[in-house]
Amino acid sequence: MEREAVLVGIDVGTSKVCALIGEVARDGSLTIVGKGVVPANGLRKAVVVNIDQTVRSIAGAVDVSERLSGYQIDRAFVGVGGQNVESQNSRGAVAVSGHRHEVTREDVDRALEVARAVSIPSNREVLHVLPRGFIVDGQEGVKDPLGMSAIRLEIETHIVTAGATAVRNLAKCVQAANVKIDELVANSLASAECVASDTERDLGVAVADIGAGTIDLAMFIDGSPFRTVVLPVGGNNVTNDLAIGLKTGLEVAEELKIQHGTCDLAGVMVDDRIPTAGLGDTANRTISRADMAHIIEARMREMFEMLAAEIRSAGEGLLPAGVILTGGGAQIAGAAALGREVLDMPVRVAGPAGVGGLTDNILNPAYSTAIGLLYWGARALESGEATRFESAPASGLMGRMKDALGHLLP
Repeated sequence: MEREAVLVGIDVGTSKVCALIGEVARDGSLTIVGKGVVPANGLRKAVVVNIDQTVRSIAGAVDVSERLSGYQIDRAFVGVGGQNVESQNSRGAVAVSGHRHEVTREDVDRALEVARAVSIPSNREVLHVLPRGFIVDGQEGVKDPLGMSAIRLEIETHIVTAGATAVRNLAKCVQAANVKIDELVANSLASAECVASDTERDLGVAVADIGAGTIDLAMFIDGSPFRTVVLPVGGNNVTNDLAIGLKTGLEVAEELKIQHGTCDLAGVMVDDRIPTAGLGDTANRTISRADMAHIIEARMREMFEMLAAEIRSAGEGLLPAGVILTGGGAQIAGAAALGREVLDMPVRVAGPAGVGGLTDNILNPAYSTAIGLLYWGARALESGEATRFESAPASGLMGRMKDALGHLLP
C-alpha cells in the first residue's frame, strides 16, 4: 500500500457488539486505535430479532470506539453470522479473448461472472464469490493466470450466501446507526484471517468460531475455502445447561462457566466445591465442580460431534492440519483436548496475534472475528479487490476502496 489507511470492523454477535478502528501501515501492520464493546440486545443466534435494540447496540459500540480514537466512523466491514449462512462451489469457463490469446483481467472477470451465474434461490443473498483456483487449457492448480497464453480459461469459485431477510435486517440496523457498509463478511472467513496460517490453509484446515449462539465453520484446502457453514449451537447452550443442572440463574451460571468451567473431567477433584457467594446467587451455597465439569463436558462433546459430522460430510482426509478453535466458547479449559478426542485430528485454540495499539482485553479468541474483519479489509485494499464481487447489500463501496482511504475524518 502506498500510504496508511484507516479501517473499521463491526462484529454483531449474539452476546456482544464489537466495533474496532484500525490503522494499516505501509508495511501491512495493524494497530488498533479505537475499540467499543457493548452487550448485544435484539439478536438471537446472531440474527436480528429486534431492530431498535440492535441499532442501539451497534450505535453504542461505535460511539465508544469513536470517543476513544478521536475518529468519526463513516463506514465499516461488518461480520455476518447466523444459521442461514451456507456455501456452494461453482465453475465458470470462457474463451480467452484477444488475438494474442493471453489471459487478461477482463477474461478473469468474465469467468467469474459465468461461475456466479448459478441457480440461487430468491430468498438468499450472495455474500462472496471467492476464486479458489484456475484451470488453463486443462492445466489445474493455477493460482494466477494473468499473462499466460491460453485458449480456454476455467475458474473454480466458492460462493457464500445468506438468508436475504437476515442480511437486509442486519444491513438496515448498521445503516440506521449511521454507518455505511464496505462489505458484509462471513464471520468464519473473517476469523480465519487472523488465526489460520497460510501453511495450514494450504494443507487443509477448519476454523471453528464458537460464539455465544452459533459455531461459524470454514474449511480450507489448497489455500482457499471450500465449505462455509454455521451450526446452531454455542456457548449459551453450555450456560443454559449449567443453569438447569445447578439450579441457579443464567448470570451466575455464566460466571461459573467463565471462572471455574472446564471439560477436563480428569483434572477435577471429586470433593472440589465452589462457593456461590459473590457470584450473584441469592443463596450462599457451594456447588460441586465435578458436577459442573460433567455438564460442560457433555454439551461440549455434543458440539464436537456435530463438528465431526460436518467435517465427515465434506470428505474424509481433507484436513491434515486439523481444526482451529476460536471464539469466546473456545476458551473453556480442556476444549482442545476434548476436541482432539472426539474429532481424532489435531485441534488447537487460537486468538488474534501480531496486532498493536489498544489491545487490552481483546487479544483473545472472543475477538477473532472483529480483528479478522480489519485484516480482511486490509487485504482487500492491498489487492485492489480486482477479482472479488461486491456484497449484495453493499452500496457499491468496495469498488471505490482506494478512493475511500480517508473515509474516517479526525
